[in-house]
Amino acid sequence: MADDQRLDLPPRIGIDRPGSFSRSVFHERHPALIANLLADFPYPPRIRERLQALLEETLHGAVPASVPPGPNLPFWEAEIAARAGTPWSALPYLWAESYFYRRLLEAVEYFDAESPWCGVDLFAPQKHAQLAGEEIKADLDAYTELAEKDPDERRRALLYASLWGNQADLGFRTDNDIAGQSDVVVDDSPAIWDLVDGPGERPVIVVADNAGRELAADLALVDAILETTAVELHLKPHPYFVSDATGQDLLATIDALAANANKTVQALAQRLRDAVRDETLRVRTHGFYALPSTYRHLPPALAADYAAAKLVIVKGDLNYRRLVGDREWDPTAPFGEVAGYFPGDVAALRTAKSDLAVGIPRDRLTKLDTASPDWRISGTHAMIQVLH
Repeated sequence: MADDQRLDLPPRIGIDRPGSFSRSVFHERHPALIANLLADFPYPPRIRERLQALLEETLHGAVPASVPPGPNLPFWEAEIAARAGTPWSALPYLWAESYFYRRLLEAVEYFDAESPWCGVDLFAPQKHAQLAGEEIKADLDAYTELAEKDPDERRRALLYASLWGNQADLGFRTDNDIAGQSDVVVDDSPAIWDLVDGPGERPVIVVADNAGRELAADLALVDAILETTAVELHLKPHPYFVSDATGQDLLATIDALAANANKTVQALAQRLRDAVRDETLRVRTHGFYALPSTYRHLPPALAADYAAAKLVIVKGDLNYRRLVGDREWDPTAPFGEVAGYFPGDVAALRTAKSDLAVGIPRDRLTKLDTASPDWRISGTHAMIQVLH
């Protein structure tokens, strides 16, 4: 029996329950997102009309039988055939959100080779604004202060910077403000460095999440890992969720680092450029990263790459949902049991921005739920969980 058909798995998280976080994504975040797109771009009437129609459909309609264009067509043909006619409100959250962004790309003609809007990153204005903002300047100032610190202290600080960088998710910030950093609910960080520093020539794979501030922090962490071992940085093949990092975003981020007035940051940019050139830092992507599939359904070649790595670090909330399965898990369910199918050693770094959580000790969970009832969705709590 396939993993996702096992009778003992909890139900998938849906978008139909009033008051749930997943429902608010469709009823609050997506309207704000589309309003931002209409403000950012001088789209012609046909695109504006399609964007408004898509929003209306997601709130009140059903999945049409037509298949949106783009890569991975056989996958989407099968998925649409199985779900055509289903009300959006009855769809699983992970699938519905991924399908929404696929339809969004269709609406703005991203994959239409005959359109002047083909290949135009619909989230580029927001990404560029964050790269040029004051927050990332403060991040880089903090980075320069680490240069003279003890190596172990510096590596620990860079890991936490990468972790909390996940707060910079532009999708989350579309309709939320984050009030500081509270605490790391689960912290398996020592195991990460034990695996990175382990013997052998195998690379560490870092599956990136967001562009801008988060990617800048991730690159500083990658630079530290490169002192020990080679790294593969896995990016999205094209724009997906709001601020997901692509190859273009990687280049823009390195350029931003190189343009910084501080020589320590400039040196970081040069080391990254050199590492990409000599492939101690390999940059890769895969169509799987823009699908609603969970990591239980990895393409064989990608699964083999994961199995051959020293460690796979998956960043962010979406990757966490795909790793453990976007289901109504008991938060005390052991992370090792939920993610035990993974083909290699894996570490999840995420700030909590959805209802999903596993691996939380029961006494810790009781205190969190009492003191901060919204801790799972506020973005102020984080977790580092390692399976090896």
